Amino acid sequence: MLDTQQLKAEDLKGLSPGELTALAVQMLAHIGEQTKHIDALDKRVNSQAQGIKWRDAKIESITFQLAKLKAWRFGAKTERMNAEQREIFEETFAADQASLEAQLAALQSSTPDGSPGDRAPEDQKRRQPKREALPAHLPRVDQRIEPEDTRCPTPECRQPMVRVGEDISERLDIVPAQFFVQRQIRGKWACKCCQLLVQEPAAPQVFDNALPTPGLQAHTAISRFVDHIPYYRLEQINARSGVHTPRSTLAAWGGQTGAQLMPLYDAHRVFVLSSRIVQADETPISMLDPGAGKTKKAYMWAYARGAFDPEPGVVFDFCLGRGGKYPSEFLKGWSGTLVVDAYAAYDGVLSLEGRSTAFCYAHARRKFDELIKTAPKASPVAAEAIQRIAWLYRIEADARELTCEERLQMRRERSKPLWDQLHLWLKLERTRVPDGGAIAKAIDYSLNRWEGFGRFLLDGDVPLDNNHCENRMRPWALGRRNWLFIGSQLAGERAAVVMSLLQSAKLNGHEPWAYLKDVLTRMPTQLNSRIEELLPHRWQPAG
Repeated sequence: MLDTQQLKAEDLKGLSPGELTALAVQMLAHIGEQTKHIDALDKRVNSQAQGIKWRDAKIESITFQLAKLKAWRFGAKTERMNAEQREIFEETFAADQASLEAQLAALQSSTPDGSPGDRAPEDQKRRQPKREALPAHLPRVDQRIEPEDTRCPTPECRQPMVRVGEDISERLDIVPAQFFVQRQIRGKWACKCCQLLVQEPAAPQVFDNALPTPGLQAHTAISRFVDHIPYYRLEQINARSGVHTPRSTLAAWGGQTGAQLMPLYDAHRVFVLSSRIVQADETPISMLDPGAGKTKKAYMWAYARGAFDPEPGVVFDFCLGRGGKYPSEFLKGWSGTLVVDAYAAYDGVLSLEGRSTAFCYAHARRKFDELIKTAPKASPVAAEAIQRIAWLYRIEADARELTCEERLQMRRERSKPLWDQLHLWLKLERTRVPDGGAIAKAIDYSLNRWEGFGRFLLDGDVPLDNNHCENRMRPWALGRRNWLFIGSQLAGERAAVVMSLLQSAKLNGHEPWAYLKDVLTRMPTQLNSRIEELLPHRWQPAG
């Protein structure tokens, strides 16, 4: 039979009719097979074309969604959101962006038939952000991947290969919190001759027969006061590890921890009030009122060392009210400059000799900022006030890292002229607006307290505002959304003790759990005369 693919014109000469017929049949069959192959290829091309068209449409859609999402983020009027709304918005944006980018990468990395796409490597290299190195202090667990056979795969060779290098990639992993039982095994030693038994005493602990170790005590306190996890949810989390810790048990551990830390809290309070610059603020806390069957309003007061103090610290005081008697009692014997807002309860505190007031100018700025949002007619005056105040804050940013003397010198040279101009401008604008109006009230708020607002020009350690102390109140705001209310006055006082030490530890750059675990371990044997060694600003891990 002739090969139809190798057939030439001269080969047809001299063929008999039968041979020509057979050749024609053979050629028709070959043409039929080629037609089927072409049809299949056409279907495959059409399918791939449809797949490419769908993929490109999907990429275009996801790219549009991603661009719109970024426009929402950067074009959003965040001033119209409160802090909680901004947090939710940022969390949602991050999750949505990651989801869209993952879908986009998957579509760009392969063609419809599953083969790698041509554009993927370049696109991924161009879009891949530079990832920060994983923390060096984390332990490394090596997973070695080597060929099963280290001989040359070439059949003619099969000689042993030589290892010439390696590639290392790092990924972050975690083992969820694991409970374990700590056993103290104290050997008994006897002398048969002397009939004497020797055994080391048990490790000291504040509460006899206490079930939790200092590590578990610290974990429970951190979960409650740093991560703001209510006891009932912590009970559920522990149950996933097969450990039953009723919320009443967790609460009892919290009570023991608070009692154990009281001496340290008292020493910490003395340390905070040894500063000549103290910043104060207060925030409402709901407290359960069992007799009335509902909650009532209590207050958590905060007293922080000055924002420029090299040894930061904050101490909280839980009180049943917001009257002036509470700060008066807490600050008894203290003298210096108190940085506060214009709340009248501080008037009695500051009337004593040796005390001066520095008012928070962020509150004055806030009055003008509210006008821009709610009173359009007052916006021009309010907007200029905001701009003038912004100049002062730019100088404060430059002066933050300076010494007290250098900061005061910069303020006298740069801030004082702007401050005097602001004062004259406010008095002039006040004559142009009617009494009782919103803009008049905003201007009066500044002018009536001008001496207190200008205290930062007389002392380089006095801040322009009270934001440093107000930021210490954020954990309480987060806690209110989780545990909702304080169960009793004692519980509020206990929370103030633990939070004072933990927030001060964070201010001094300590990891809260490591600090609290070490403190709870050392407290039983720590001499009262050396209790200051465990304060957050002086604490050093046990060697």
